[in-house]
Amino acid sequence: MNLEKITSKSVARGTFDETFIEDSFFVLTTKNDTDVVEILEREIDSTYIQFHFCTKGSADFVFNQGHYTLNIKEETSLLLYNPQRDLPIHLELQPHSWLVSFVMSIKKFHSLFSQDANYVTFLSEENKNKKYYTDGKINPSMAVVLNQLISFSLNNSIKPLYFKGKVYELLSLYFNRNEDADIEQCPFLVDEVNVAKLKKAKDIVIAQMAEPPSLKDLAQQVDLSLKKLKEGFKQIYGDTVYGFLFDYKMEVARKLLESGDYNVNEVGLRVGYSTASHFIAAFKKKFGTTPKKYMLSDN
Repeated sequence: MNLEKITSKSVARGTFDETFIEDSFFVLTTKNDTDVVEILEREIDSTYIQFHFCTKGSADFVFNQGHYTLNIKEETSLLLYNPQRDLPIHLELQPHSWLVSFVMSIKKFHSLFSQDANYVTFLSEENKNKKYYTDGKINPSMAVVLNQLISFSLNNSIKPLYFKGKVYELLSLYFNRNEDADIEQCPFLVDEVNVAKLKKAKDIVIAQMAEPPSLKDLAQQVDLSLKKLKEGFKQIYGDTVYGFLFDYKMEVARKLLESGDYNVNEVGLRVGYSTASHFIAAFKKKFGTTPKKYMLSDN
């Protein structure tokens, strides 16, 4: 993508949600639920390896002041490593796109595979100083973990521990020799048709967040039994349908408040609350403060 072709009206600056796991190891997540391209940047030096996973939409990684671009599409991954030069992240996240990334020092990463360096080819002795870029597909089991990361809704005090476990699980699935090794563990996800139906269910509740369908109606719309909808949705997205929707609505509300274009009542109505008091209570439950106080602190 040519940076000069993007007008200022179609671009917004964004920030990663950064979770520090431990020394030389952190996770970046971001959701662009707007209608414009979001630009995100993060300094990364040459001692780090980067894993990027696009769970929705698409994005472009721009290098060397726009002279080189790597695209990442929905349900694909990108691994980046270059010991000869720094690879700072300059990301152009397309509208309605979600990305999960984790960055780890190559020294720490190598220690995880010290006995298997010959299997992970770019860690072998003859390759360890070569640059390495590769893309790949996100299989259903990886999608489960990624959605659990990006839809995290537990207590923030356990977030680093939770993310650490999930990233290690994701690494194991990423480098798994046998793509089908996890079928017995997650039999529901073997059926790609059902996975597509669950993704459709998620898209429906997001599109109709102000007036979402009942679970029964949603199950009928995506042609799944109520039981499969409930079990499968939680398996993939890490929460119930309405639990996922609540977190999504609160995130939309937070961004609308930050924009400064809407008052509290207007934001509440946009995300489906008919009374301001119900919206205020929901917002406080999620963020621990009222919408008005959040707007004041943001300003």
